[in-house]
Amino acid sequence: MKVKVTRTNVIRLWASKFSEVTIWLTKLQKKESSALFLYHFCEWAHKTPPELLALKEKDAKVSPPPNEVEKLLDDFCGQESDDFKNSEKYNVSIAVKSFFKHNYRDLAKASGVVDYEKVKDYNPQSKELLRRLWNYALNPRDRALIPFVTCTGIAKETLSNLLWGHLEENWESKDLPTIIIGSELLKGHGRGKYKGVKQITFLTPEAKRELLVYKEWIEEKLGRKVTAQDHLWLSTYKPYEPLSYAMLGNSIDTLSNKAKVPFSLHDGRRWINTALEGIGISTNWARKIRGRKVKGEEAPYSQPAVEQLRAKFRDAVPSLEFTSETPTITKEALERITALEKFKDSLTPEQRELYTKSGIKLRKKEHVSEPPKEDETAKDCANGEHCGEDDFKQIGENELLQHLKNGWRIAYKLASGEVIVRKS
Repeated sequence: MKVKVTRTNVIRLWASKFSEVTIWLTKLQKKESSALFLYHFCEWAHKTPPELLALKEKDAKVSPPPNEVEKLLDDFCGQESDDFKNSEKYNVSIAVKSFFKHNYRDLAKASGVVDYEKVKDYNPQSKELLRRLWNYALNPRDRALIPFVTCTGIAKETLSNLLWGHLEENWESKDLPTIIIGSELLKGHGRGKYKGVKQITFLTPEAKRELLVYKEWIEEKLGRKVTAQDHLWLSTYKPYEPLSYAMLGNSIDTLSNKAKVPFSLHDGRRWINTALEGIGISTNWARKIRGRKVKGEEAPYSQPAVEQLRAKFRDAVPSLEFTSETPTITKEALERITALEKFKDSLTPEQRELYTKSGIKLRKKEHVSEPPKEDETAKDCANGEHCGEDDFKQIGENELLQHLKNGWRIAYKLASGEVIVRKS
């Protein structure tokens, strides 16, 4: 009985028989899927891969070329049959063109066009769903992987090749650790139009927290400290090999099914993209963070330093984090809050009310001065307060906070919305 060729056995039963196919597959990440799509086309056309290549070579000797392979591909993609869905015909066309390209017999770009419309909606996303998915993770690796992919936007192919050395030095002590990835691990692998592409992305506090737990756990499994050359994502059983592209997908699929939460690694990229759009980040900066090519016309004017990107990324952290209903308070934010709370304690009830209404946002870290002591030499005014050589100013409410920090006090609030302040 003839064994059915499937994704799991196509290379062993079919692809390995043809050197042309074997060489082609070494250049691809999705080997099994691509081999199966090419197999389907060959079976439909009743030709082997070498016969298809010979047909294209024969075209080159005739002028004008009959383009027989292109016409075969057009017929396959244009057929009205229940044997193949539109999405399957689309993938077959991509695989066939790739096979010919890597065997240096490119097919015409106009061939194999499929009117492919996305029918299935994207997976729903919310903090509640992601938290449920994360809570179902049974090991520190998966508990680290979920917040990692949703805050870095690193693609699945890159994840399988990511090393600990891609994290910035002393990342464990950084507020928002940076991950910088060169073009060789990104889409296009630095060739042609993808030359020079670089991904600069960051870990949220919760992603860093889970990665630290995972690092300690995997070091205990390995019986040694991880090095910069070690792969980041490893299997959870001996010999703790790096997770391949397929294994990463399978791990997420298993977790998704257990939690009954539809999720793929690509959904992680959608999550961060939504968060970046929410803070109004420029398209070019978002491309940097997601590891995409910066648009040519903008490239000369958009070379943001890591610290500039990190500062902008910080605004997206509240939207990105989901493992707890209470957002993570970073060390830097805690210092700012402590300083401002100390300042608030020194305000009068009237100043405190105005402070609350102003809707202060804790974004910039600023030096907080202690309220100055009253000048002992000052004289008493009619209302019992010290006057001395008081200096008065009329300012807008947007300037009020800074003046309060510097020791000014509210003297009178005008109907125009401006405030008169006095410094002792």
